[in-house]
Amino acid sequence: MLSQAFLDAIHSRFAPDFLTRDPSDLATYGRDWTKVYEPRPSAVALPRTTAEVSALLKLCSEHGVAVVPSGGRTGLSGGAVAANGELVLSLARMTRMDPVDSLSQTVRVQAGAITESVHRHCEPHGLTWPVDFASKGSSQVGGNLSTNAGGVKVIHYGMSRNWVLGLEVVLMDGTVMELNGALEKNNTGLDLRQLFIGTEGTLGVITEATLKLARLPGRLDVFFLGLRDMAQVFKLFAEARRSPFTLTAFECLTHPCLEVVTRHLGLQKPFASPHGAYVLLEAEAASTQADASALEAWLAGLFEKGLIEDGTQAQSPREAADLWKLREGISESLSSTGFVHKNDIALPIASLEEFIDEMTELFASRHSDFGLYVFGHIGDGNLHVNSMKPEHLAKEDFIAQCREADQALFALVKKHRGSISAEHGIGLLKKDALAFSRSPEEIACMKAIKRAMDPKGLLNPGKIF
Repeated sequence: MLSQAFLDAIHSRFAPDFLTRDPSDLATYGRDWTKVYEPRPSAVALPRTTAEVSALLKLCSEHGVAVVPSGGRTGLSGGAVAANGELVLSLARMTRMDPVDSLSQTVRVQAGAITESVHRHCEPHGLTWPVDFASKGSSQVGGNLSTNAGGVKVIHYGMSRNWVLGLEVVLMDGTVMELNGALEKNNTGLDLRQLFIGTEGTLGVITEATLKLARLPGRLDVFFLGLRDMAQVFKLFAEARRSPFTLTAFECLTHPCLEVVTRHLGLQKPFASPHGAYVLLEAEAASTQADASALEAWLAGLFEKGLIEDGTQAQSPREAADLWKLREGISESLSSTGFVHKNDIALPIASLEEFIDEMTELFASRHSDFGLYVFGHIGDGNLHVNSMKPEHLAKEDFIAQCREADQALFALVKKHRGSISAEHGIGLLKKDALAFSRSPEEIACMKAIKRAMDPKGLLNPGKIF
């Protein structure tokens, strides 16, 4: 519960609409896309500036009020969940985007700027922030950076941390830190900017960022290919790595994923006959006739080798968008269809094929009644493994069985030197499994950094550890 002294201080120092305790706001801002935890925040603060964030955190530190930073709440690990009466600090009002600097190819934005809005803001200058997700219409820059989000273009551009020059960060005691500005080069000791990226708001609150931009890609070719099974997907990826064009995306999905997304979104299936697996392949379009001929010959060779059974190429931007919906609409479609347990894992690319075989056998032998939906990025080793609750199984029993399944799944991930979280962080959901991916020495070091940065343990408490 928030003390009256704290509430009085809030009302005396901030605008009347700064703090809300409306039940609908508490339910909205207290959760993320994780469905496991009930939101129970005590209040929601909605600052507009870094100065307001600083004043709020200083006040919370003085009164011992725990704070959960909140962005677009599109995470799947409970990192933005306020389940124990914390105060939610929402960046939703901090949406300012400064003019694009075309010379340095940067833009300064507040942390609440929506990913897709940043894309549109930069597009007239022939530039883009090349971080792209299915949730780009609601994810926020601050949340993307605090989880070091990946997305569908990592194979070409890398993770979010690659596209940030500078950060403005507020510590729990209210201290404001300006880290690196707009510098490309700065070898003056520890790169504190990177310390705050990927740490899920447990060390400080990102309020502004100077983003590094890339040139907008030219025309892109989008292909949707039907394959016999996942084993063929990995063979196709090996061929694509040696292909005569530049890959910008290589996404895969199994047939159950295609069934659920076409049914939920009312999309047309791309092929008359089903296939065991599908690949959405995006590449920079050929710029010369010779390049186009080489691409056609490469594709024809895939059929001759029996790697693909069917395929279609988008003939217009609209068709390309429709093919992308088959991949980007999966998560939403699964969540709307039933109760889903989601896993976001990463493996060394060379281990993916063996891992998939072992994982498939694991679920077939121990959890055959689960609906298993697998999709992912392949080119960066990231798989999304989703289990759908069977109708006959109570939610509590399903969650218990999923915990059991996770232990076996994470043991496989550890065997192959992978990560139990590729791009959604640890949050609440996976903190008990952190040791599958991190050594005791690493965990001890991370805890020591947390104690140094947030000695009272008030900032996003209970997350990661």
